[in-house]
Order: sequence, then structure tokens, then C-alpha cells
Amino acid sequence: MMENFEVLNFDVKEEFREKRLDQFLALVYPEYSRSYYQSLLKSGNVLVDGIPILKASYKINVGQTVTVNIPPPEPMKVTPESIPIKVYYEDEDLAVVHKPAGMVVHPSVGHTSGTLVNALLHHFKNVSLYQGIERAGIVHRLDKDTEGIIVVAKTEFAHKELQKMFAERLVDKRYKAVVVGIVKKDYGLIDIPIGRSSFDRQKIGTVSNNLRDALTEFWVEKRSQQLNITLVDIKLHTGRTHQIRVHFSTLGYPLFNDYVYGFKLSNVDRSLKEVAYRLKYQSLVAYRLSFKHPRTGETLDFHVEDMPPQIKKLEELIG
Repeated sequence: MMENFEVLNFDVKEEFREKRLDQFLALVYPEYSRSYYQSLLKSGNVLVDGIPILKASYKINVGQTVTVNIPPPEPMKVTPESIPIKVYYEDEDLAVVHKPAGMVVHPSVGHTSGTLVNALLHHFKNVSLYQGIERAGIVHRLDKDTEGIIVVAKTEFAHKELQKMFAERLVDKRYKAVVVGIVKKDYGLIDIPIGRSSFDRQKIGTVSNNLRDALTEFWVEKRSQQLNITLVDIKLHTGRTHQIRVHFSTLGYPLFNDYVYGFKLSNVDRSLKEVAYRLKYQSLVAYRLSFKHPRTGETLDFHVEDMPPQIKKLEELIG
């Protein structure tokens, strides 16, 4: 075995008979993209019954064993960048900041600059490096196109304690969203497990090889029969990737402007089409975050003072 390589073994079952090798890997272990597996194939890091296979189009057969050697990730260079960020609160242990829509939380392949981490490294003298510089201070995340409040760890102590709070569901996370359709119930609890989609690894869905529990609570604030949209207040009890977007889309209420999870201009009133073109991002904001300070035990509660345009404009139109 190559030093520091992660070795994965998969047995080919009937459902994958004659499947392309790169497709098979993307389905059984969707943590990595199909293109990444193709690069592993070219470098000889994918074996079938112990024989290296270089072609992604190789068709697998039932009973074969596929071995994948995952090389250790190359260290990513992360540099401080002078990016303006709004700070709600700061002390020696933590900070609470506002992430704008369109900003990625931490660097990754394809997003090596302009992230919240790049901004944090510039803005704060000390940020926790407990999980490496690529995730400096990051305790939880928001989607790229979702804006709102995020807590940042400045010390390792705060980082560990805050992660524990999130894991134990002791953090109150509130969102507002505008969804397409008239949500009939004034109150609801969505309890639908989700995971990386078995059909499209770029998306999260309810059909997956790795479903995890996901619980979303919501209250309807306003409805507009004419515009066919509903404003909802949301409390997340779990923090799965794309959870709100997937849950409401699954119920038939995709978020306004969320083309990834089912939004269609044809399903809203004609007067909203210009609004959809003008508002760049999906109608979702993490407007409130409440938790106990990990060192003092004091309750900290933060709110977005001014709603972003993707919520504010639609709320005004609902009336």
C-alpha cells in the first residue's frame, strides 16, 4: 500500500452490471466527483481484481472487486485577503460575522480565493487553525448563494466547544425564505432524510446511498395567492447541506430563484419574472443565530438588521 494513501474497496453487485467504472465509483462513493475518479484512473490508482485500469469507460462485471487508492490532499495555499466583512460581535474566543451571498465559506478546488476564510485571516489577528488553515475558524457553513450570520472560532477551545454545541443541536438557527406555491399549513415539521443524490452528485436528494436524518421546522408568515409565493420562517434542527432547499422542493415548494432545486419562472406570476431576473440569488437568509458563549455561558443572540433584497423585495410585494 502506498504511504498515506486512503484505500477503498467496493464489490460489484448486480445493480451495477456493465456500468462504466467512473460512473460506478461516483455512485458508490459520491464524496468525490466523476472527473476526479477519471484522473485517478489515468494515474493507475484504480484497480479491478488487483489489475490497474486506465480507461474510465471500462465496463465492470458482477463479482469483481474495485480498489481505489486516494492520495493525500495537497496542502492548499490560503492567503489573507482584504475583503470587507460585517462583524456583529468579537472577543478573544469567537466572532460573529455576516457572510454575503455569492461568497464561498472556505477554499476548495475551484475556489482558492475570495472566500470567507481569506477574509477572516486578514480581518482578525487570531483565528482557530484547529481544522487547518483551509477551514480557519469555520464551525458551520452556509451555501455560497445564501447570506447571513456565521459564528467564527478564534481559539481551539471555542472551536471544539462550538462544534459540540452544533452537533448536540444546542444552537438556534433561524432562516427566512420565499417559496413558490401556497403553503397551506401555518406550521409544519419536515422530517425527511437527505444525502448526496444517487443521480447527480452535485445535488442533495432523498434518494441516496448515504441518507442522514434532517429535521426542518417552519411557520408561515405571509402568503400571496395572486403571486403564488409564501414567506416562511424556518428553524433548522439539523444542518445538512442544502437542507432547506431540498426539504421545501421535495414538498413541492422550491425556493424562489433556486433553479437547482426546481424553481421555474413559469410557476410564478408574470409580474415576478422581472424580479427573478434582477434578484441574483435564491430567496434564503440565515437571519438569526443564538447560542451560549462556550467560555462564559452567556446567551448570545444575533439578528440581521436589514433583510437582503432577495427577501425584502418579495416580502414587500406579498404585502
